This record gives sequence, structure tokens and C-alpha cells, in this order.
Amino acid sequence: MSLKEWFGKGPKGDWVDIGAPKKKGKYQPCGRKSASKSKRGYPKCVPRAKAKSMTKGQIKSAVQRKRSKTQGVGGKPTNVKTIVSKKKTTRKTRRKTRRS
Repeated sequence: MSLKEWFGKGPKGDWVDIGAPKKKGKYQPCGRKSASKSKRGYPKCVPRAKAKSMTKGQIKSAVQRKRSKTQGVGGKPTNVKTIVSKKKTTRKTRRKTRRS
């Protein structure tokens, strides 16, 4: 699969920047032209379908986690999970909370 297919419109692509919302619930396309000249913060890109299914809180959390990490360490992109799952409690932690 080429990058054009991945980031372009269609079933595999149509990625948007959830950190740069537009009016009426729309989003700007993924990426930016120049990091030094751009007013936009570091983009957090997800497929459009995923962006539409996320709540405002999930979007805010994902963008905040992405922008808080140092970007481009070793020339590699910075990846963070889009939706963080809650930590599962173990049997030991459940026992400790019951006893106290």
C-alpha cells in the first residue's frame, strides 16, 4: 500500500488531525507544511471514522499526550495510543482495598 492510498481519501485512508478542529465538527487534513513556519501544534492524526467516534475528552487527552512527549527522537515519529484503556485491577489490589 502506498502512502497516497494510506493518507488519501478512501476505505484505507482519509486521515485527519484531531488537534486542529474546524467549525461544525470537521477536521483539517493530517500533517503540516513546515514545522518552523506553522502556527499549528504537532499533529495527532487518526482516520476520519475514528475521529468521529471519539468524545471531546478522548480527543483532548490524545492530543495532550502526543504533544507532551518529545517529538522526532532519533528521526523516528512519536506514537501514542489514541484511546488509553483503564488499568485492570488484580486480585491482590482488590483484597487490599476490601480489608482497609
